[in-house]
Amino acid sequence: MNTSTDQDLPSDVELARRADRQPIEDVVAPLGLEPADLDQYGDHVAKLSSATTRRLTDRAASSDTRYVLVTGMTPTPRGEGKTVTNVGLAQAFDRLGKTAVAAIREPSLGPVFGVKGGAAGGGHSQVLPMKEINLHFTGDLHAVTAAHNLIAATLDNHVHQGNALEIDVDRIVWPRALDVNDRALREAVVGLGGTTNGPPREDAFVLTPASELMAVLCLASDREDLESRIGRIVVATDADGAPVTVDDLGVTGAVVVLLEDAFRPNVVQTTEGTPAFVHGGPFANIAHGTNTIVADRAAGALADYVVTEAGFGADLGAEKFFDIVAPAADITPAAAVLVVTVRALKYHGKDLWPVEFDALEDPDVEAVRGGFANLDRHVGVLQQYGVPVVVAINRFPSDTDAEVDAILEHCRDDLEVRAAESTVHRDGGEGGIALAKAVDAAVEGHEGTFAPLYDRDAPVSEKIETVATEVYGADGVTFTADARKDLERLERVGLETAPVCLSKTPYSFSDDASKNGAPTGWELTVRELRPAAGAGFVVALTGDVLTMPGLPAEPAALEMGLADDGSVSGLF
Repeated sequence: MNTSTDQDLPSDVELARRADRQPIEDVVAPLGLEPADLDQYGDHVAKLSSATTRRLTDRAASSDTRYVLVTGMTPTPRGEGKTVTNVGLAQAFDRLGKTAVAAIREPSLGPVFGVKGGAAGGGHSQVLPMKEINLHFTGDLHAVTAAHNLIAATLDNHVHQGNALEIDVDRIVWPRALDVNDRALREAVVGLGGTTNGPPREDAFVLTPASELMAVLCLASDREDLESRIGRIVVATDADGAPVTVDDLGVTGAVVVLLEDAFRPNVVQTTEGTPAFVHGGPFANIAHGTNTIVADRAAGALADYVVTEAGFGADLGAEKFFDIVAPAADITPAAAVLVVTVRALKYHGKDLWPVEFDALEDPDVEAVRGGFANLDRHVGVLQQYGVPVVVAINRFPSDTDAEVDAILEHCRDDLEVRAAESTVHRDGGEGGIALAKAVDAAVEGHEGTFAPLYDRDAPVSEKIETVATEVYGADGVTFTADARKDLERLERVGLETAPVCLSKTPYSFSDDASKNGAPTGWELTVRELRPAAGAGFVVALTGDVLTMPGLPAEPAALEMGLADDGSVSGLF
């Protein structure tokens, strides 16, 4: 087993700067794409043309592509490395002679300047150009922000200009959007300054990834579907309690115009020249947390393997991919890779809350074993969907051989699932060869059939209970009085049997972040149901959810700067 460390690796920014990047047309040539299929943004970034996007998404249904979902165990607040595993695994498949595409979400400027400092993978397994991807990129998030705020402005203007739709200003549910963390804007008042500025009312801002428009962009199958979904977004309620939609405001066409370019997948490369689609960026809590359907389907028409990713742990991210995204995309997942770390296992084994990362540094095999309950439940969740599961041990420099061996032995002897150590951060694709071989073998030897967890025609309450009991391990579900009223209202917007998008803490299987491991003997409390008619699902809130994060005490932005040569420091 390789026990060298990556502590002496240069920063992600420096590794990205040193990488030998190929012209983007050369990167995609092995996939069968030609320069005419691309609209280039310089030498290393492109969007698929509209015609190519449509051609590839139509062709994907007849392809034999293997879609591999990268998910994870219940994470610590620092994350366990799903994106770096995603990128490294795609590179490893390339090294094995298989065409592969990595598919990930676009970073939001909120986390980039707030707590994360970047979201493009890391080490020798990242997507390039890292600086551009983490910042303005091709303008997709800015387009979503502008389109979202156009709806908000049109809504308030309609009320100001006579309110022919009889909108109840106290029941407007469409906020403003901004892609910067700003807690002061979570609640706001607009329309101050006299009647020429419209009626005063309470309003709010959400981070752009929390906009329903972002979810719509990611779930739409083609331009016509995009327009249809935008048109049915509910923005308010009229005086009789009937929903008011974007179509009612008459602004659907303008929103589609703003999102035309943003709807086309972005094509870049990894540090080893593997093609990568970086497209879309919905929240993984209040939304479904994956990249776009058009990116996954377009990649599926081109490659042997598409390695895609879902946010948070398998209880939130994988569940939504399997129950919402895969049916909407009409794709069949071939396997799931569950990313685990020694650090996260010790966190669950030691029953720490809040997390004390210093307490996770010392070698402790028994604490690792104590965290197996969390690992085991995640494996069981994934197996319920009929897909083979491979455990990827994302190795950190402080991990010992004894700790890693304990995980490998447990997966082999107790769970009877394939597992492999992954060192893709330090070693790039070479560090993922064992994992890629394990995934390939798991797919080849699997005879099961993928199926979503719940019946598509089941009522929303039944779907919520299915997820709560069979995924989270709850004994049942309690709906508050407000949530029960919300259930009755869903029929008015045609969502009484829609898929459910449950929003809860990512740090526990339960709705209580302090409950580590695999908690039992609890009930899930649903306090509110929000119809997302454009996205086509119902958001079930099980606790407080922040759609506009605040900046931490020491934002990542404080460490960033621009050098004379144009390089950026502090963008990790």
